[in-house]
Amino acid sequence: MEERKLHSVMAEFTDVNSLMAAAERVRDAGFRKWDCHTPFPVHGLDDAMGVKMTRLPWIVLAMGLTGCGLGLLLQWWTNAYDYPYIISGKPVWAIPANIPITFEVTVLFSAFTAFFAMWIMNDLPRWFSPLSRKKNFARATDDRFFVVIEAADPQFDGVRTAEFLNGLGAASVEEVEMPDEPTRLPARYRHLLFTLAMAMLVPLAMIYNAQHKTSTEPRVHLVKDMDKQARFRPQGETLAGLFADGRMSRPRIEGTVGRGMLREDEGLETGMEGGEYVTAVPSALQVDEDFVRRGQERFGIYCAPCHGFTGKGDGLVHQRALQLAAEGNAQWVQPTDLSSALVVDQADGRLYETIRMGRNTMPAYASAIPVEDRWAIVLYVRALQRAAAQ
Repeated sequence: MEERKLHSVMAEFTDVNSLMAAAERVRDAGFRKWDCHTPFPVHGLDDAMGVKMTRLPWIVLAMGLTGCGLGLLLQWWTNAYDYPYIISGKPVWAIPANIPITFEVTVLFSAFTAFFAMWIMNDLPRWFSPLSRKKNFARATDDRFFVVIEAADPQFDGVRTAEFLNGLGAASVEEVEMPDEPTRLPARYRHLLFTLAMAMLVPLAMIYNAQHKTSTEPRVHLVKDMDKQARFRPQGETLAGLFADGRMSRPRIEGTVGRGMLREDEGLETGMEGGEYVTAVPSALQVDEDFVRRGQERFGIYCAPCHGFTGKGDGLVHQRALQLAAEGNAQWVQPTDLSSALVVDQADGRLYETIRMGRNTMPAYASAIPVEDRWAIVLYVRALQRAAAQ
């Protein structure tokens, strides 16, 4: 009959004090491959066993620093080197703006390292342990304490190790044999895991396929966020019978104007009277210091990006365009210097019309800037011209 191979010798103890004393004796005897099993944490047991500090914190620290460095490097590469993007004159690279992403990547690397390194260092996952074949060992989760010395220990000897554990006051000592069953995961579980792994590839294949084809159908929208509302869309068709012409966009009814949109003062609305540009701000507006300051604020929002805050045509958009043009990636014409004689000689109504209707490559701002604010900008432009002439 073939001799069964031992896995370990297991000693059972009935109380914590006996376990602690036994652990110290096993440690002092020089055993290296052994462990204690308790139904609850026992403070001081690590010291009694002589367990050294794990290397896991240092591994996590190293990977956390790696994540921190990679997070910073990625943001520097994308935002400051590969595609520098100027925003309101701010530097293309600054540490404070990149801290949130750096923090998240550091935590990501640390968390995954702690999780997977713990599994690897503890030789997990394991399909089973030979200890689970012992009926008494089930009480390790209830009211018993166990010391197990493995046969792989250099000092292990079945007979002498059992005698040694008996001398520690154990309630019982048992030999734990290696099971005669396969140690691999059962075939049915391997097949199930393989099937699940293949099923997980299906969504990835669908995503890959979608990236290389076009579709007239809307994308899958799991979280609606009120994006898919029942509403009329410009140039769309209505339900049959709702409107006779079937159009969603309704034409303006003749003879009507929108509430609050009636403008009886032609000069105020268009900057022209009788076919001529007006030469001053219409009297319907109250011109004072607050009105000019309003013009300064609106100028900074809508005009300064191209014309610059002094109106010289040196705004941030112009500066960026010059960089792109120098690299051969753009063609650019400098915005007009608002203090030039060409602009200074224009009537106020002409400046107003330029804001309202646009001029050359400058777009119209009628939809963005109200009538009163347009005239406020005109007055502020005149103030810039006077400052430039001094």
